Amino acid sequence: MQNRKFGFGISPYMQELMVYAGQLDCYVRCEEILEKYTSVKVSPSQIYRVTEHVSESLKKEDLRAERTLPPLSNKEVLYVEMDGSMILTRKNEEPWKEVKLGRLFRDADCLNPNTDTSYMLNSQYVGHFGSSVDFCEKLGGVIDSYGELKNRLVFINDGATWIREWIYDKYPFSVSVLDFYHAMEYLYAFADKAFPDDSEKKQWCEKQKELLLASEVETVIDNIRAVPGKEEAKRTIINYYQNNKGRMQYSKYKDIGCGLIGSGAIESANRTVVQKRMKLSGQRWSINGAKNMLRLRVIEKNKQWSKVIDFLKMPPLTNSA
Repeated sequence: MQNRKFGFGISPYMQELMVYAGQLDCYVRCEEILEKYTSVKVSPSQIYRVTEHVSESLKKEDLRAERTLPPLSNKEVLYVEMDGSMILTRKNEEPWKEVKLGRLFRDADCLNPNTDTSYMLNSQYVGHFGSSVDFCEKLGGVIDSYGELKNRLVFINDGATWIREWIYDKYPFSVSVLDFYHAMEYLYAFADKAFPDDSEKKQWCEKQKELLLASEVETVIDNIRAVPGKEEAKRTIINYYQNNKGRMQYSKYKDIGCGLIGSGAIESANRTVVQKRMKLSGQRWSINGAKNMLRLRVIEKNKQWSKVIDFLKMPPLTNSA
């Protein structure tokens, strides 16, 4: 029988440093950093093996996610944002696979919302490399730990159908918001095709933006229809707005929680949690390797590094018959 833990002949503290460095940067770079600050030379392959082993031993994190934020007060609002980020894998067919990520935070933790200087004091991340069903179950477990929130639960996401339908099915009394910047991206994309004159395009877009912020979605749709020509481009944006108009009541959302209407928090999370480590130049991930790295990235970002330390404190076992 082969036991599940090995000491590698490396002290627990050094193993922790190797794992921490390994989830921060590519293993070759980690070798340089560790040697510079510890005067101990370890190979990239050693860092890889220790990092993979520790993360694999914490695999139970894939089955559930513990809440890391404090309970909500009676008036606080819980925001939930989710999105996907593509990484390159070693699969010959369909090598690009989606890492799904969720971010939860309280309205009190969001400073300067809807501005370029917005800042999050505290938040929790839920990551999953696999099906949307498993991801939603994992994320839902964290959301449900707060109890019945109804309209104090606010989702802000893009127009992905699987996200919209899951929210409507599982949290029908929550507030579901179409990210305002996605709505504007569709508007700008249409205007680029419909208005050759930049001045006219800018003026038209600003008017529609004001209407969207005032929850006048139907008026914007009528104004799009009134633009001459570009029928295919019209169908694209009109279908998108009609499918999501129940999530575009932006004047109403301004009075809920901190008034947030943008999904910048999850877009930032995709960059800092996933892409910063898992989308480096030349990287191709095995499925299991990607899961292991995502697990460590989420643990570190959720300030749960004690999970790694506690595991490494356990005495290593040796092979036994």
